[in-house]
Amino acid sequence: MKTVVAGALGECVHVAGVSNFLRLAEMAGWRTVFLGPAVPVKEFIQAAIREKADLVGVSYRLTPETGERLLGEFAEAADELRSKGVRFAFAGTPPVAERAQKLGFFEQIFDGSELTEDTLAYLRGEASSQAGSSSFPQTTIERRLWKAPFPLLRHHFGLPSLEETREGIRKIAEARILDVISLGIDQDAQENFFHPERQDPRRKGAGGVPVRTAEDYRMLYEASRTGNFPLLRTYSGTDDFIRLAELYLDTIHNAWCAIPLFWFNQMDGRGPWDLAGSIHEHQQVMAWYGARNVPVELNEPHHWGMRDAPDVIFVVSAFLSAYNAKAFGVKDYIAQMMFNSPPGTSDAMDLAKMLAILEMIQPLAGPDFRIWIQTRTGLLSYPLDPAAARAHLSASIYLQMALKPDIVHIVGHTEADHAATADEVIEAAKMARRAIENALAGQPAMIYDPLLMRRKEELIQEAKITLRAIQNLSSDENRDPFTDPNVLAASVTSGIMDAPQLKNNRFGRGKIRTRIIGGACLAVDENGTPISESQRLEKFFKTGGIIND
Repeated sequence: MKTVVAGALGECVHVAGVSNFLRLAEMAGWRTVFLGPAVPVKEFIQAAIREKADLVGVSYRLTPETGERLLGEFAEAADELRSKGVRFAFAGTPPVAERAQKLGFFEQIFDGSELTEDTLAYLRGEASSQAGSSSFPQTTIERRLWKAPFPLLRHHFGLPSLEETREGIRKIAEARILDVISLGIDQDAQENFFHPERQDPRRKGAGGVPVRTAEDYRMLYEASRTGNFPLLRTYSGTDDFIRLAELYLDTIHNAWCAIPLFWFNQMDGRGPWDLAGSIHEHQQVMAWYGARNVPVELNEPHHWGMRDAPDVIFVVSAFLSAYNAKAFGVKDYIAQMMFNSPPGTSDAMDLAKMLAILEMIQPLAGPDFRIWIQTRTGLLSYPLDPAAARAHLSASIYLQMALKPDIVHIVGHTEADHAATADEVIEAAKMARRAIENALAGQPAMIYDPLLMRRKEELIQEAKITLRAIQNLSSDENRDPFTDPNVLAASVTSGIMDAPQLKNNRFGRGKIRTRIIGGACLAVDENGTPISESQRLEKFFKTGGIIND
């Protein structure tokens, strides 16, 4: 194990940066020796010799003129060590760092503007993130492993103007702040890309950037080939799924597929397929990407949460998502977990719900089915006030870090008012980064709260009841009810999978009632009294007779 010795030089007593540097060094596999504040030059050299240091980190954050003189003295005293192969790095304020750079003695200068991954890359012996595209893995899993223990950062971006979106992508990439830019495309691009005759010019740019040709996609991808060379990904569309998948891999090298199980069809008005037909099509998309070793995310559970479905339905839909992904050959599954959905859910109940999901899907994991956790803030949970929204973003992401996510999908603080501009995406990413770094420095183990643990177990038991009800819809012993499109569709049309906002829906029942009680979203009766899942389903089947029939 290599050894790094670090401290603050001379009369400088500021060691927070030194401590952070050594913490990162430990993550990178170094043995660390902290010398403390105000270390004289002679003691610095003696410690380096005594500890057989491979790397010496020197910090100075006071007057530049004094620092320049002191660093010159240090360089002269340490020159023999450097000639023997000991490496030296410096960190300080930008004015002092500029003086240190002129000495030509230190192999690396840190002035505080570096990203955490820049420092980790240096400590791991990798190229700096400013060195070029070769420094950045260009697949999701490789990049996640390269960046660990820090999660990948993703943000949605797409403006009604193609040119403004292109310029925004370039600006975000040059800020080196995101790992993944999720390209937000307009509804016509999602549904009618291959059908110009179905496109409505009046809807151009509604909901995102109006891409209309393969060259549009290539142009947007080319704009990302700078800075930290972020990955790009986009929606899987609502029609012509496989043709779109081929287009995305060819043009933007789609980082991963994101597709629902029950949604983006006639049920939510976002696509031409009926419910059972769309489920079948979505399964084929999973299989297509799985055969090409491209990760797949099912952006499913939050669609129920956003429609005020009870927590148990949220958990069940998450299990069905992972189950289908594995069944259809996905090798790297991204389990998306949207917090704050529905709004009003408490932090404890949010964590309990997510832990229930993880416990239920973990048995599916294995060498051929790896699960990667992606968290995000609730779309509908942001307050309109900008200051409050910034606080909400930071607090939500800090909470999400309790799950040790592999990917953090940053939902911009402007969400309640407008789609984020490039500058706002960068601002949101900076807030998220700070919350993540604070958590990684030593977050309390919130997941072991007894109240939270009890709720987790309760949700798991309730979810198993719902899943048994879905199994009972199947009359064909040779088909898996959890992957049968007709059974899955029937779980919605029968009311097993239900949400209040599906009222008057062509497919959904919308008969379930829910209320936030004690921070959890619970099913309630007509009097507002909470009912268990067995009570809800027992009463429903007595009146509707679905299972009995």
